[in-house]
Amino acid sequence: MKKFERTLITAALPYANGDIHLGHLAGAYLPADIYARFLRLTGEDVLFICGSDEYGVPITKTAEAKGITPKELVDQNYKSIFSSFKNFGMSFDNYSQTSRDIHTETAQAFFTDLHSNGKLRQNTTDQFYCAQCDRFLADRYVEGTCPKCSAEGARGDQCEKCGAALNQIELVNPVCAEDGTTPELRATTHWFLPLGDWQPEIEQWLSEKPHWKENVLNYCRGWFEDGLSDRAATRDLHWGVKVPLEDHEGKVMYVWFDAPIGYISSTREWANEQGDSEAWRKWWQDDSTRLLHFIGKDNIVFHAIMFPGMLMNHSENWILPDNVPANEFLNLEGGKLSTSRGYAVWLPEFLENFPADTLRYTLSRTLPETRDTNFSWEGLQARNNNELGNNFGNLANRIFSFAHKYFDGKVPQWSDSVLEDIDREALNQVEVHLGQWRTHLANFEIKLAMEEAFSAGQVGNRYFDESAPFKSRKTDMDRCGVSISVSLQILKALCVMMAPVTPFAMEKLWSWLGQDSDLHTNSFIHATTPLPSGLELGKQEILFPRIEDEQIEAEQEKLKELQD
Repeated sequence: MKKFERTLITAALPYANGDIHLGHLAGAYLPADIYARFLRLTGEDVLFICGSDEYGVPITKTAEAKGITPKELVDQNYKSIFSSFKNFGMSFDNYSQTSRDIHTETAQAFFTDLHSNGKLRQNTTDQFYCAQCDRFLADRYVEGTCPKCSAEGARGDQCEKCGAALNQIELVNPVCAEDGTTPELRATTHWFLPLGDWQPEIEQWLSEKPHWKENVLNYCRGWFEDGLSDRAATRDLHWGVKVPLEDHEGKVMYVWFDAPIGYISSTREWANEQGDSEAWRKWWQDDSTRLLHFIGKDNIVFHAIMFPGMLMNHSENWILPDNVPANEFLNLEGGKLSTSRGYAVWLPEFLENFPADTLRYTLSRTLPETRDTNFSWEGLQARNNNELGNNFGNLANRIFSFAHKYFDGKVPQWSDSVLEDIDREALNQVEVHLGQWRTHLANFEIKLAMEEAFSAGQVGNRYFDESAPFKSRKTDMDRCGVSISVSLQILKALCVMMAPVTPFAMEKLWSWLGQDSDLHTNSFIHATTPLPSGLELGKQEILFPRIEDEQIEAEQEKLKELQD
């Protein structure tokens, strides 16, 4: 495969209509962050970009209900989302907003390029217009009876009851959601992406991606088999990036069109903050850059078909995604997450009661990488207490306790020449797990990588028990010292392996191991470097506090109330 000089990582722009929940984290954000942290660990040049997606009808409707402007709403939600991400440990290099001027400029320039080069198609369609409101009604401003299941209250884009995707003019007995009046059909003219014309080129490009996840490729094949149709790039709405053409008052870019351009505008913002306004180009227009989009499966069509098509048909040379490692959906206690019903575990609330590392680790072990998976509170408790606490935390505690009690808090005297078979075997086993860990992460196999880390922890615990420093301290302190030194070396490798997933706890452990370098930058090469004899160690504390039954029962009760 092609060797790249750098990697640009994007995570799907979260929609700024509310807080982040566990499904969002498992779908796009945690996998992206783990991968970005992994690349930095191994010394690669990486840029991790994201930002809030802030346009579209749901924003306007929520703002209207709250009695504030859309801009006030998205600014409030941006602060909340950004704060939650920071507390969760997301290591973005830049996190922007699509309502910022730099995004407007970037998106309008992109639209103008496609338009001026004849890449857009103009078409006139019928859309509902409300005379009382004096405006065309976007999808969610129209409600009626679902033509598929006859449910009342279906929206102009989807029926919540049966899940059918709808066109607003299909609704039976349609009414304006704002005033309840019956709208009239009027002709309106918009610009469309001619995806059908672009399909051969997009399909050929995707055929050259056999290394992509099969679920992503199958999803795309389904769209190709049905045949791509024209996709509206503009709509009648006042909240959005304005169409940069004369005689287009009241028309803005469709949110799905401008949102992926937000990756570019966020990178431009990052470049400006670096003091080099052109630095973004090497990340987007240099073929030696690898582009990765981390998303949930509901965003596959936009990132694997539509956005690449837009990039291909732009007059400038843009890199295309080398991979789109989309995840499936995360269920909650056996049920489907639902933001409309509030059936979710929200990140800000979670972080008020539990450590971020606990959630990061639990999700990393149950990520919906190839199929839907389930999150449960009992599962989180078990992962925290039995795996983080017993496998990793308890090992660290035993090793440091011995070092401080019997070796003055320093690495005991040791050298390769005094190692016995039991020592070399343990170190070799951990090194094998470390190599497999790296291979799995490079292939976006986070769950398998974490299995390797867990197994390496088991090697460390088994070695500590079998080398038995608690026995040799009574008869042979030199041998006891070797056992502790080898155990510390295993702990160092474990610290590197766990750093992308539990960064807060591992930063502490790294400092206790006497390391003054940045754990998160190029530390992989130090994972198996021997700790020198006499190195002063830090004083340990409990890395992963236990989660008690009462805490779990309280959270389970909250979900039951939401279901009732």
